[in-house]
Amino acid sequence: MAQDLKNRLHKLPFMLKRVSKIVMVIIVASVSFEATEPQVTNDDVEPLRTITNESFKRGEILKYRIHYGVIDAGEAIVQVTNENKQIGGRNTFHVIGIGYSKGSFDWFFKVRDKYESYIDEQAILPWIFIRRVNEGGYTQSQNYVFNHKKNTVDADGKILTTQDNPQDMISAFYYARTIDFSKAKKGDIFTVPSYVDEKEYELKIKFIGRETIKTEFGKILCMKFNPVVQTGRIFKKEEDLAVWITDDKNKIPIRAQAKIYVGSIKMDLIGYTGLANTISFTK
Repeated sequence: MAQDLKNRLHKLPFMLKRVSKIVMVIIVASVSFEATEPQVTNDDVEPLRTITNESFKRGEILKYRIHYGVIDAGEAIVQVTNENKQIGGRNTFHVIGIGYSKGSFDWFFKVRDKYESYIDEQAILPWIFIRRVNEGGYTQSQNYVFNHKKNTVDADGKILTTQDNPQDMISAFYYARTIDFSKAKKGDIFTVPSYVDEKEYELKIKFIGRETIKTEFGKILCMKFNPVVQTGRIFKKEEDLAVWITDDKNKIPIRAQAKIYVGSIKMDLIGYTGLANTISFTK
Protein backbone atom coordinates (compact mmCIF):
# COMPACT_ATOMS: atom_id res chain seq x y z
CA MET A 1 0.00 0.00 0.00
CA ALA A 2 2.82 2.40 0.87
CA GLN A 3 4.58 1.65 -2.43
CA ASP A 4 1.35 2.23 -4.36
CA LEU A 5 0.93 5.59 -2.62
CA LYS A 6 4.50 6.54 -3.49
CA ASN A 7 3.90 5.66 -7.14
CA ARG A 8 0.77 7.78 -7.24
CA LEU A 9 2.37 10.76 -5.54
CA HIS A 10 5.36 10.54 -7.88
CA LYS A 11 3.00 11.62 -10.68
CA LEU A 12 1.41 14.41 -8.69
CA PRO A 13 3.69 17.40 -9.51
CA PHE A 14 2.57 17.49 -13.15
CA MET A 15 -1.06 16.77 -12.27
CA LEU A 16 -1.34 19.34 -9.50
CA LYS A 17 0.21 22.12 -11.58
CA ARG A 18 -2.48 21.53 -14.22
CA VAL A 19 -5.33 21.28 -11.73
CA SER A 20 -4.29 24.41 -9.82
CA LYS A 21 -4.57 26.51 -12.97
CA ILE A 22 -8.19 25.41 -13.35
CA VAL A 23 -9.43 25.48 -9.78
CA MET A 24 -7.19 28.51 -9.08
CA VAL A 25 -6.92 28.09 -5.35
CA ILE A 26 -7.78 24.45 -4.75
CA ILE A 27 -4.27 23.94 -3.33
CA VAL A 28 -2.78 27.14 -1.87
CA ALA A 29 -0.20 26.91 0.89
CA SER A 30 2.00 29.06 3.11
CA VAL A 31 5.55 30.28 2.72
CA SER A 32 7.79 31.89 5.33
CA PHE A 33 9.36 34.74 3.33
CA GLU A 34 8.17 38.12 2.10
CA ALA A 35 7.92 38.94 -1.60
CA THR A 36 9.52 42.02 -3.14
CA GLU A 37 6.56 44.06 -4.29
CA PRO A 38 6.58 45.38 -7.89
CA GLN A 39 5.57 48.99 -8.46
CA VAL A 40 2.75 50.65 -10.40
CA THR A 41 2.92 54.36 -11.31
CA ASN A 42 0.15 56.88 -11.90
CA ASP A 43 0.97 56.80 -15.61
CA ASP A 44 -0.26 53.21 -15.75
CA VAL A 45 -3.75 54.13 -14.53
CA GLU A 46 -6.67 55.43 -16.56
CA PRO A 47 -10.44 55.46 -15.96
CA LEU A 48 -11.48 51.85 -15.64
CA ARG A 49 -14.78 50.01 -15.55
CA THR A 50 -16.88 49.92 -12.39
CA ILE A 51 -18.05 46.54 -11.09
CA THR A 52 -20.77 46.23 -8.44
CA ASN A 53 -19.41 44.11 -5.61
CA GLU A 54 -21.67 42.95 -2.77
CA SER A 55 -19.93 39.59 -2.30
CA PHE A 56 -16.77 40.29 -0.29
CA LYS A 57 -15.04 42.95 1.76
CA ARG A 58 -11.83 43.57 3.67
CA GLY A 59 -11.42 41.22 6.60
CA GLU A 60 -12.95 38.16 4.93
CA ILE A 61 -11.15 34.92 5.73
CA LEU A 62 -12.01 31.52 4.21
CA LYS A 63 -10.36 28.36 5.49
CA TYR A 64 -10.42 25.02 3.67
CA ARG A 65 -9.37 21.45 4.34
CA ILE A 66 -7.90 19.56 1.39
CA HIS A 67 -8.02 15.79 0.91
CA TYR A 68 -6.13 13.63 -1.56
CA GLY A 69 -8.24 10.49 -1.61
CA VAL A 70 -8.63 9.43 2.03
CA ILE A 71 -5.56 11.41 3.09
CA ASP A 72 -5.97 14.67 5.00
CA ALA A 73 -3.49 16.46 2.73
CA GLY A 74 -3.49 20.03 4.01
CA GLU A 75 -5.30 23.28 4.66
CA ALA A 76 -5.68 26.54 2.75
CA ILE A 77 -6.59 30.05 3.87
CA VAL A 78 -7.65 32.81 1.51
CA GLN A 79 -7.81 36.24 3.12
CA VAL A 80 -8.81 39.74 2.06
CA THR A 81 -6.57 41.71 4.39
CA ASN A 82 -7.62 44.95 6.10
CA GLU A 83 -4.97 46.82 4.11
CA ASN A 84 -6.07 49.48 1.61
CA LYS A 85 -2.99 50.12 -0.49
CA GLN A 86 -3.28 53.02 -2.94
CA ILE A 87 -2.00 52.11 -6.40
CA GLY A 88 -2.01 54.96 -8.89
CA GLY A 89 -4.39 56.79 -6.59
CA ARG A 90 -6.89 53.90 -6.57
CA ASN A 91 -8.00 51.75 -3.63
CA THR A 92 -7.15 48.06 -3.73
CA PHE A 93 -8.04 44.79 -2.02
CA HIS A 94 -4.92 42.95 -0.89
CA VAL A 95 -5.63 39.21 -1.09
CA ILE A 96 -3.29 36.54 0.26
CA GLY A 97 -3.65 32.79 -0.15
CA ILE A 98 -1.71 30.72 2.38
CA GLY A 99 -1.76 27.20 3.80
CA TYR A 100 0.33 24.05 4.16
CA SER A 101 0.51 20.37 3.37
CA LYS A 102 0.32 18.20 6.46
CA GLY A 103 0.64 14.72 7.90
CA SER A 104 1.73 11.86 5.66
CA PHE A 105 1.07 13.96 2.55
CA ASP A 106 3.61 16.51 3.77
CA TRP A 107 6.18 13.74 4.00
CA PHE A 108 5.51 12.45 0.47
CA PHE A 109 4.76 15.74 -1.29
CA LYS A 110 5.63 18.91 0.62
CA VAL A 111 3.78 22.06 -0.47
CA ARG A 112 4.83 25.57 0.59
CA ASP A 113 3.23 28.14 -1.73
CA LYS A 114 2.05 31.72 -1.45
CA TYR A 115 -0.15 33.79 -3.74
CA GLU A 116 -0.86 37.52 -3.47
CA SER A 117 -2.92 39.92 -5.54
CA TYR A 118 -3.63 43.64 -5.30
CA ILE A 119 -7.08 44.04 -6.87
CA ASP A 120 -8.60 47.35 -7.93
CA GLU A 121 -11.55 47.94 -5.60
CA GLN A 122 -13.86 49.43 -8.24
CA ALA A 123 -12.80 47.62 -11.40
CA ILE A 124 -12.03 44.22 -9.75
CA LEU A 125 -8.87 43.98 -11.86
CA PRO A 126 -5.37 43.04 -10.69
CA TRP A 127 -2.56 45.57 -10.50
CA ILE A 128 0.07 43.34 -8.92
CA PHE A 129 0.30 39.55 -8.71
CA ILE A 130 2.96 37.76 -6.67
CA ARG A 131 3.45 34.00 -6.69
CA ARG A 132 5.92 31.88 -4.74
CA VAL A 133 5.64 28.14 -5.35
CA ASN A 134 7.34 25.16 -3.75
CA GLU A 135 5.52 21.93 -4.55
CA GLY A 136 7.35 18.68 -4.00
CA GLY A 137 10.66 20.31 -4.91
CA TYR A 138 9.26 22.22 -7.87
CA THR A 139 9.81 25.95 -7.28
CA GLN A 140 8.56 29.01 -9.12
CA SER A 141 8.66 32.76 -8.52
CA GLN A 142 6.49 35.24 -10.42
CA ASN A 143 5.99 39.02 -10.18
CA TYR A 144 3.38 40.48 -12.53
CA VAL A 145 2.55 44.17 -12.90
CA PHE A 146 -0.56 44.86 -15.02
CA ASN A 147 -0.97 48.00 -17.13
CA HIS A 148 -4.65 48.19 -18.09
CA LYS A 149 -4.06 51.39 -20.05
CA LYS A 150 -1.64 49.75 -22.48
CA ASN A 151 -3.03 46.20 -22.19
CA THR A 152 0.33 44.86 -21.11
CA VAL A 153 1.78 42.94 -18.20
CA ASP A 154 5.34 43.18 -16.94
CA ALA A 155 6.15 39.55 -16.16
CA ASP A 156 9.45 39.67 -14.30
CA GLY A 157 10.84 42.23 -16.73
CA LYS A 158 9.28 40.73 -19.85
CA ILE A 159 6.59 43.03 -21.34
CA LEU A 160 3.74 40.97 -22.78
CA THR A 161 0.47 41.96 -24.45
CA THR A 162 -2.84 41.12 -22.79
CA GLN A 163 -6.48 41.18 -23.78
CA ASP A 164 -8.89 43.66 -22.18
CA ASN A 165 -9.50 43.32 -18.45
CA PRO A 166 -7.37 40.24 -17.70
CA GLN A 167 -7.40 38.56 -14.29
CA ASP A 168 -4.64 36.76 -12.44
CA MET A 169 -5.01 33.40 -10.68
CA ILE A 170 -6.35 35.00 -7.50
CA SER A 171 -8.32 37.99 -8.81
CA ALA A 172 -10.23 35.68 -11.19
CA PHE A 173 -11.76 33.99 -8.15
CA TYR A 174 -12.96 37.30 -6.69
CA TYR A 175 -14.18 38.68 -10.01
CA ALA A 176 -16.23 35.50 -10.57
CA ARG A 177 -17.98 36.18 -7.27
CA THR A 178 -19.31 39.48 -8.64
CA ILE A 179 -21.04 37.81 -11.62
CA ASP A 180 -24.84 37.76 -11.49
CA PHE A 181 -25.92 34.10 -11.70
CA SER A 182 -29.54 34.71 -10.69
CA LYS A 183 -30.83 34.03 -14.22
CA ALA A 184 -28.34 31.30 -15.07
CA LYS A 185 -29.73 28.26 -16.86
CA LYS A 186 -28.27 24.77 -17.03
CA GLY A 187 -25.51 24.72 -19.62
CA ASP A 188 -24.80 28.46 -19.54
CA ILE A 189 -21.06 29.19 -19.77
CA PHE A 190 -19.41 32.17 -18.08
CA THR A 191 -15.96 33.30 -19.23
CA VAL A 192 -13.28 35.03 -17.17
CA PRO A 193 -10.27 36.25 -19.22
CA SER A 194 -7.14 35.45 -17.23
CA TYR A 195 -3.37 35.62 -17.49
CA VAL A 196 -1.49 32.58 -16.18
CA ASP A 197 2.16 31.61 -16.63
CA GLU A 198 2.79 34.32 -19.24
CA LYS A 199 -0.15 33.15 -21.34
CA GLU A 200 -3.69 34.37 -21.90
CA TYR A 201 -6.15 31.87 -20.50
CA GLU A 202 -9.93 31.75 -20.89
CA LEU A 203 -11.34 30.42 -17.65
CA LYS A 204 -14.79 29.06 -18.49
CA ILE A 205 -17.29 27.73 -15.98
CA LYS A 206 -20.49 25.89 -16.93
CA PHE A 207 -23.58 26.28 -14.75
CA ILE A 208 -24.99 22.85 -13.85
CA GLY A 209 -27.79 23.71 -11.44
CA ARG A 210 -28.52 24.08 -7.75
CA GLU A 211 -27.90 21.50 -5.03
CA THR A 212 -28.11 21.47 -1.25
CA ILE A 213 -24.73 20.63 0.28
CA LYS A 214 -24.40 19.26 3.81
CA THR A 215 -21.54 20.91 5.70
CA GLU A 216 -20.33 20.96 9.30
CA PHE A 217 -22.11 24.33 9.62
CA GLY A 218 -25.45 23.09 8.29
CA LYS A 219 -27.15 22.58 4.94
CA ILE A 220 -26.43 25.23 2.33
CA LEU A 221 -28.12 25.76 -1.04
CA CYS A 222 -25.35 25.99 -3.62
CA MET A 223 -24.84 26.63 -7.30
CA LYS A 224 -22.88 23.85 -8.99
CA PHE A 225 -20.39 24.59 -11.76
CA ASN A 226 -18.13 22.49 -13.96
CA PRO A 227 -15.05 24.43 -15.04
CA VAL A 228 -14.64 23.70 -18.75
CA VAL A 229 -11.46 21.65 -19.08
CA GLN A 230 -9.58 19.67 -21.69
CA THR A 231 -10.39 16.00 -21.22
CA GLY A 232 -8.03 13.12 -21.85
CA ARG A 233 -4.81 14.27 -20.16
CA ILE A 234 -5.85 15.06 -16.60
CA PHE A 235 -9.57 14.40 -16.53
CA LYS A 236 -11.46 11.55 -18.15
CA LYS A 237 -14.53 13.73 -18.60
CA GLU A 238 -15.62 17.31 -18.01
CA GLU A 239 -17.74 16.37 -15.00
CA ASP A 240 -14.65 15.19 -13.13
CA LEU A 241 -14.08 18.75 -11.90
CA ALA A 242 -16.89 20.45 -9.96
CA VAL A 243 -17.26 23.47 -7.68
CA TRP A 244 -20.18 24.30 -5.37
CA ILE A 245 -20.73 27.99 -4.53
CA THR A 246 -23.23 29.41 -2.05
CA ASP A 247 -26.43 30.58 -3.74
CA ASP A 248 -26.46 33.89 -1.90
CA LYS A 249 -24.72 37.27 -2.14
CA ASN A 250 -21.43 35.89 -0.77
CA LYS A 251 -20.94 33.32 -3.53
CA ILE A 252 -18.17 31.57 -1.64
CA PRO A 253 -16.94 28.09 -2.61
CA ILE A 254 -18.23 25.48 -0.19
CA ARG A 255 -16.72 22.48 -1.93
CA ALA A 256 -14.48 21.69 -4.88
CA GLN A 257 -13.77 18.21 -6.14
CA ALA A 258 -11.46 16.96 -8.88
CA LYS A 259 -11.21 13.37 -10.09
CA ILE A 260 -7.87 12.87 -11.80
CA TYR A 261 -6.08 9.83 -13.21
CA VAL A 262 -4.06 9.34 -10.03
CA GLY A 263 -6.92 9.73 -7.55
CA SER A 264 -9.14 12.54 -6.38
CA ILE A 265 -8.72 15.91 -4.68
CA LYS A 266 -11.42 17.42 -2.50
CA MET A 267 -11.60 20.82 -0.81
CA ASP A 268 -14.18 21.68 1.87
CA LEU A 269 -14.84 24.92 3.72
CA ILE A 270 -14.08 24.45 7.41
CA GLY A 271 -14.09 28.04 8.66
CA TYR A 272 -15.07 31.56 7.73
CA THR A 273 -15.20 35.04 9.20
CA GLY A 274 -15.71 38.62 8.07
CA LEU A 275 -18.24 37.82 5.35
CA ALA A 276 -20.02 40.69 3.62
CA ASN A 277 -23.36 38.89 4.08
CA THR A 278 -24.80 36.09 6.18
CA ILE A 279 -24.80 32.61 4.66
CA SER A 280 -28.24 31.39 3.62
CA PHE A 281 -28.73 28.05 5.36
CA THR A 282 -31.60 25.73 4.46
CA LYS A 283 -33.46 22.95 6.26
